[in-house]
Amino acid sequence: MRVVSLASGSGGNACCVEADGGEVLLVDCGISRRELARRAGLAKIDPGRIVAAVFTHDHDDHVKGVETFHSHYPGVALYANMMTAEAIACRTGVGEDDFTLFENGQGFRVGPFEIKAFSIPHDVPDPVGFLVRTERATYFHATDIGAPLDSIGVNLAEADIATLESNHDPVMLAQSRRTECLKRRIRGPRGHLANHEAADLLRRFATPRLKTLLLAHLSQECNAPHLAEAEAKAALAERGLSSVAVKTLSQDGIVEA
Repeated sequence: MRVVSLASGSGGNACCVEADGGEVLLVDCGISRRELARRAGLAKIDPGRIVAAVFTHDHDDHVKGVETFHSHYPGVALYANMMTAEAIACRTGVGEDDFTLFENGQGFRVGPFEIKAFSIPHDVPDPVGFLVRTERATYFHATDIGAPLDSIGVNLAEADIATLESNHDPVMLAQSRRTECLKRRIRGPRGHLANHEAADLLRRFATPRLKTLLLAHLSQECNAPHLAEAEAKAALAERGLSSVAVKTLSQDGIVEA
């Protein structure tokens, strides 16, 4: 299995999971179709090998490219739960009937990928993270998380490769020029994970299965890669997992695991 983040952050999100046979699963489509194709090319991923796209939730930074993507690749199946499909249809030109629906907690298979969606807390209708399994590895994907719930952690415990939100440093957020309303939203139980909250999940649930950790959705104004990495590495060290490769994802470039 190969995981390539094409973009991660409030400006747009898209991630490719490539199976050993070359089939690709797209997680979210928050960048333009043209930019997705360009970045996929840099990673030596053929967009024509994408067998399905799955969606975590309906915010623009996760879905704004789906309409043009779907028009160029109509054979790629689109998967979302019912409330997310309805919300994406309201935001874009993609219709509800264009989606194949899944139920949270129930596994479904697309090509070589066995996929399970699990609920996460965020300020949208029915947001999810994903566990993606192939014959050789399990990938965990969870961003836009308001609280480090145990129900998220038990899925993290199954991962060989994990993408986990580490959005902000609380001090930098407090000192930022953002409005108090926005700060409360980000800090709130349906907002975004702080670095120490992501570290808390790792401290309690990471296992020796975990080989690579990708820290996602870092705020460009209220976080810094060295801060997010330091807290994650300290938590992993407490679990005896200092050998885990830790990388921070980028808004503007590809990062591969």
